Amino acid sequence: MTKIIFLPHEEICPEGAVIEVEPGITICDAALQNGIEIEHACEKSCACTTCHVIVREGFDSLPPADEAEEDLLDKAWGLEPESRLSCQAVVGEEDLIIEIPKYSINMVSERH
Repeated sequence: MTKIIFLPHEEICPEGAVIEVEPGITICDAALQNGIEIEHACEKSCACTTCHVIVREGFDSLPPADEAEEDLLDKAWGLEPESRLSCQAVVGEEDLIIEIPKYSINMVSERH
């Protein structure tokens, strides 16, 4: 099992979270299955940037982003070198520390 540590996020998981998942699942699916409601406006089809996360530790253990993901990441708010779309980043064997950015470019959120 791989451990994913989500750093505190004011709205999504105020106290942070630690979950354990089987390798091969995306970060987004792992979060959603454990009650961490990461936005995913395009239903995880790699067509938006609402599920953007920053991988603070374990970034190099993830498979590389493909061209479609790279193109979308350029539009993400708060882009950093360790940014990924959580719907595309597949968890491997190495533990991860994930930061969910404070903002996304999604103008409409189904939670509000």
